[in-house]
Amino acid sequence: MNVCGVEIKTNEAIISLLSLDDGLFNLPDCRAQRVVVRNGDDPEELRKFQFTFAKLMEDYNVKAVVIKQRQAKGKFAGSALGFKLEAAIQLIPGLNVQIMNNSDVQEILRHKPLMIDIKETGLKQFQQTAFTMAYAWHNRQV
Repeated sequence: MNVCGVEIKTNEAIISLLSLDDGLFNLPDCRAQRVVVRNGDDPEELRKFQFTFAKLMEDYNVKAVVIKQRQAKGKFAGSALGFKLEAAIQLIPGLNVQIMNNSDVQEILRHKPLMIDIKETGLKQFQQTAFTMAYAWHNRQV
């Protein structure tokens, strides 16, 4: 089953695809590493973001999307645009979207640590959090 880990930063959704087949993890090639919004105040830009993200998930047969939860208040709170992007993803019809908080991810990683360094996967360093989200989701399902 293909799953997409997502980390939302300001005006972009950083993604990493991960699949689990017969107990083995696979990192499918993906034509995009991130989906960006240029102007978050323009409704047409948000629709374009949602369409692009939905098409990407459809093309790669993604069954679930896991988004890293961000704080709503405080010093490290997520931006308003970031919450708009999260909502746009959550409202894609037929897409199973879940939010995972960092403490749940850390608990899963404590029991099932990553056995490979991110540099060995072929992913970019900025995709590490998205990859970790997908990995944790798969391990929570097992």
